[in-house]
Amino acid sequence: MDSSHDAWTDERLVRVALSGDDEAFALLVHRHKRKVFTIAGRFARSGPEVEDISQEIFIKAYRGLAQFRGEAPFEHWLSRIAVRTCYDTLRKRRKEERDVPLEMVTERMDANDPEDGFSPERAREILDSALVRLKPEERLVVTLLELEEKTVREVAGLTGWSEGNVKVRAHRARKALKNILEGGDAR
Repeated sequence: MDSSHDAWTDERLVRVALSGDDEAFALLVHRHKRKVFTIAGRFARSGPEVEDISQEIFIKAYRGLAQFRGEAPFEHWLSRIAVRTCYDTLRKRRKEERDVPLEMVTERMDANDPEDGFSPERAREILDSALVRLKPEERLVVTLLELEEKTVREVAGLTGWSEGNVKVRAHRARKALKNILEGGDAR
């Protein structure tokens, strides 16, 4: 593939990739890897996990490329795949981490090191510990609305849920998160 392909639209690259040109898909990956890594990074626990999730997203996109209809920009289509893949990852992880003791979250909140104070890093650590305890759909909606700062409409588009459903899930998720952070969660 020569450098003239750099100026091609995503939609044209999809058509060329579907005709068997793997370099066209490689250019799509190159264009959108930062976005995919950012989405995966919100749900992963480590750098290697971000890479694994991102790779899975691109594999799903490659395998599903024929389903891209061009009704929305390629980036939006890819973002939907990314969010759904992250949601699947959360569901799998939730099964593995179901037995994380609640004490782990509350101990972190109660341990008040006067030397350290309540740093942003510590706050993130506490939030991550609490987020692990949420149901996958609760964590997904909180992450998209609060951490990714998406609108209700955007979350509905990414998840396939109605806007009303997003609002209800967000309300329940915030309530569950508050309950966990206050130490009243019995999950």
